[in-house]
Parts: sequence; C-alpha cells; structure tokens
Amino acid sequence: MPPIDFAILAVYLIGTVLFGAWFSRSNRTVQDYFVSGRTIPWWVVMGSIVATETSTVTFISVPGFAFGGDFTFLQLVMGYMIGRIAVTLLFVPAYFRGELLTVYQLLGERFGGPVKQLASGLFLTTRSLSDGFRLFATGLVLAALLLEMPGVAAQAQTAFPDAEPAVVLLAASVGIIGIVTIVYTLLGGMAAVVWTDVIQLVIYLAGALVATVILLQQIPGGWAEVTAAAAASDKFRLFDFTFDVTRGYTFWSGLIGGAFLTTATHGTDQLMVQRYLCSRSEGDARRALLVSGVVIFAQFALFLLIGTMLYTYYSGAGAAELAALTVDGRVQTDRVFPQFIVTHLPSGLTGLVLAAIFAAAMSTLSSSLNSSAAASITDFYIPYTQNRRDPAHYLRMSRALTAVWGVVQIAVALVAIQLSRRVVDEVLGIASFTNGVILGVFLLGTLTTRVGRRGAFVGMACGAAVMLAVRLLTAVNWQWYVLIGSATTFAVGTLASRMLESGETADRG
Repeated sequence: MPPIDFAILAVYLIGTVLFGAWFSRSNRTVQDYFVSGRTIPWWVVMGSIVATETSTVTFISVPGFAFGGDFTFLQLVMGYMIGRIAVTLLFVPAYFRGELLTVYQLLGERFGGPVKQLASGLFLTTRSLSDGFRLFATGLVLAALLLEMPGVAAQAQTAFPDAEPAVVLLAASVGIIGIVTIVYTLLGGMAAVVWTDVIQLVIYLAGALVATVILLQQIPGGWAEVTAAAAASDKFRLFDFTFDVTRGYTFWSGLIGGAFLTTATHGTDQLMVQRYLCSRSEGDARRALLVSGVVIFAQFALFLLIGTMLYTYYSGAGAAELAALTVDGRVQTDRVFPQFIVTHLPSGLTGLVLAAIFAAAMSTLSSSLNSSAAASITDFYIPYTQNRRDPAHYLRMSRALTAVWGVVQIAVALVAIQLSRRVVDEVLGIASFTNGVILGVFLLGTLTTRVGRRGAFVGMACGAAVMLAVRLLTAVNWQWYVLIGSATTFAVGTLASRMLESGETADRG
C-alpha cells in the first residue's frame, strides 16, 4: 500500500481509539455507559441509526446489485419507511415511560423475568453469530482489496510462508477491525459509539461520493452515456409487481416484508432501541427514527447509482477489465466496486475509501458490542446480584462484558474462515427468523391484555419451530420471514393463553 494510503488508514484507526478514550471521562454509572445520560441530540441519534444500519457488505453489495440488476432494491427500502412509522406509533411511547436500559425490560414488566431473559438470550445468541459473520464478510472485502494492491500478497507470503496470502490477509483484517472496535467501545461506552457513528457516516459517504465522481470521469460521454446505457438495459426499473413468495425484491416482498423486518429490527432489537434511549425526549427519538428513513433511502439510491455507473463503465471503456471479475462465465458482482477502487483511485483517495470501508464495518460492530453488554448486565447480571453491588462494580463489569462479546465475535469470524460460504449463509439467516419471534411476543405485550407468561412462551416456541421449518423445508424468500414468524407467535400465543389461562389476568411474574 502506498505510504499516504497507509497513513490515512492509520490516522483513522488511531483517532477512533483516542476518541473513545476521550469519552471515557464522562462514564460514572451504567446509565452513563449504556444510554449516555439521555443527552444525545436527535440528529446524532439519527446519524448513528443510519451508520449502524449500513455495513461494509452494504457498501459493496448494493452497487453489485444494481450492476447485475436494477433499482428494485429500493422497494425494500420503501418498506423500511413504513416499518419506522409503525415503530414510532407502537413502541417508542413505551420506551420513555420508565428508566429503561434495554428494550427487553418491557417484556419483563409485562410477562415476567423468564420471558425477558429468553428474548434477551435470543438477541445475544443471534447478535453474536450474525455480527461475527458480518465481521468475517467485512474481512473478505478488505482482504480482496488488499490482494489487488501491488506487493501486498507477496509480503503476506513472506511473513507467513505456510499459509495462503488470502487467508493471512483475511485473518489480519478481522483482527484489526475487531480489536480497534473493542478498544474504543470499551473505553467510551454508548456516547463514543453514537458520536463515532456520525463521523464514520460522514467518512463512508464521502468515500462513496469521491468514488462516484472519479467513476463518472472515467466514462466517455459522462452522465449522458450512463443514462443511455441504463435506459437500454432497463437499469432504472424501480417496481416489480410480481407476487411470488419465493422471490425477493418485488413490490410485495419489499413493501410488506420490509415493513415487518424494520418493525422488528428497529422496534424490538436492542441494537437499535438503545439509540432511542439515548435521546433527550420521546419526540427526539421519533424525529431521529423517521429522518433516518429518508437518509437511508437517499444513501441506497446513491449506492445503486454507483452500481449502474459501474455497469456503464465495464460495458464500454472498461470492458477488457471485466475478465478479472469473471468466474465460470459469470461476473462476481460484489467484486466490481472493490476492483474499481484499487485500480482507478489515485493514492490518498484509495486510503480514504479503505477508511470508509473500515468505518462502515466498525459502526455496526461497536453498536453490537455495547448493546450486547447492556443486555447481559441489565437482563441477567443485575437481577442475579439483586442490584446489591455498587455502581462502580457494574460499570467495570459492563466494560469487561464489552470485551468478552468482542472476543466472541472475533472468534466466530475466525471460525467462519474454515467454513464453506453455504454454512455462513445458513447461519446468517438465523437472525431473520428470530426477529419475527421476538416481534411477535412484543406485539402480544402491546396489543393484548390477557395473554400471560405461559401463552407467550408457547407462542415463541411455536414461532421458532415454524420458522425453522420454513427455512429448511420451503423456498420462501427471507424477506417474508419476519411476517411469518411474528404472525405465528402472536396467533399461537393468543390461542394458547385462552386455553391455558382462561379467565386469568396477565401473569406479570
């Protein structure tokens, strides 16, 4: 890597750690550490939501989607906006009725401790697996970028002669991202996470915009050529009204499935809800969530436009370069944007885009570590110790658990290197159907008054069983998973409660 690119990347990583250390001064209690004393401005919360929702895989794969397809991905993003509206109406008011640290405390108040801990345990398990594999996927992207750079593979081979350079670079990428993220998250807590998210959002959007400008300059004929080539290949197609539950990115799966998916991820997942809890008021939380939907739409539109521009470039002036991205006669679309970055961006700008890719990864991972520590402390450790320890003890344990979950996710990512991509894809799918189960039990708590603990348990168990069967035995697309899981959990929970707890008021444990 040219020295200037390495320097830019190093400054970004070191600066992130120092930023986290600076915020460590304000953490005195677990409330400070996990919800930053509820003092974060709404626009910072909004930026943190957007940054957390965007991973490195998004940064690379969405342009790849448009390169090989069209703009129908935005149908899913339209569903995201409907889901945000549902969250502001159904769940946000409940977040500000008490002093919550995790969203699962609401389930404890409604159904008792065991249901709360079951939902929190599902969150911790699926978050560790899914974000560990996201860390692995980020390592794949960075390793591919580094392999394209002159001399990097040779240096890796020299340093580790008995290992494949790609594996060495992959493990190194995972380790660097994981360790830096652990350090600044552990030191600064949630305040460091949300403020760093905003900086990381600016960095990766700046990197994407710089790449867009340079890409447009590389296309003979400029924007006129992009629109002509895109129109000829129907690249700007936005809607697909086909109704087929085995297909994704249709109008129906996007609007309905995307709405239920976002209602689950943004309304019942500690990763997102913890951001609202940092807001100064209920109104600020609503504003942050709704505005984030507009920003997300614009962001995905930008990434899709980049993919369309890449299609124009590689169909014309860059056609000869496409052979390097073709395997068995098919273009590997996720490699197209990284290939352009390392072969066409000048020194200095390559370092900026690499920092942008690190930023997109770290914004998601830091949120995951802090929310996992919050769930562990609030839903398990404090009840276990009956809140008898002093605030300093719980703060120390919070930092320790942040490190523990970071090590767990790094371990998952390193194990994933030894697994096939098929196994990785299967494990990543776990989060899709557990989100539906958790949304279903939240809906039981919000929309019913007579469903009790036993009904909630039965509903969750049946919801999980049905989703396992759907995933293993059917070809239903993942975009319908949350709808199926939540509907099953809600329906079975309601019916079971009538059978098991008829005539009783809800069991609040």
